[in-house]
Amino acid sequence: MIECSRISKRYAIGDVTIEAVRDINLRVERSEFLAILGHSGSGKSTLLSMIGGLTCPSEGMISIDGNDIWSWTDNERAIFRNGTVGFIFQFASLIPTLTVLDNVILPTLFNGGMTRAIRDRASRILETVGLLDKIE
Repeated sequence: MIECSRISKRYAIGDVTIEAVRDINLRVERSEFLAILGHSGSGKSTLLSMIGGLTCPSEGMISIDGNDIWSWTDNERAIFRNGTVGFIFQFASLIPTLTVLDNVILPTLFNGGMTRAIRDRASRILETVGLLDKIE
């Protein structure tokens, strides 16, 4: 379960403070799907970045399965991101010299190496999102 309690994010740029996210409360149960919609610049990416452990909120708490992720060390959050969270960045983050399948598999290499099971799972994921024809 993901729970956000009164999270906010502010950025100081010189004498100006930008409030990217303000006082968000959110609860997402296991197996529940959620779409976050909004205009460009409305804070969607900042919110997801905070939930994913990349950007620290200015205020509030983010809890994953009852654990406050911002009480963890940087290393603990890195392990969490590697094993629990998946990111699809809004800007191209694919490595052009790798196949689509290898780009999907790449993050797993930081968690103990590739196995046949990982390769099969990556193929199933590509099939699920309609990219199986781009696998090689």
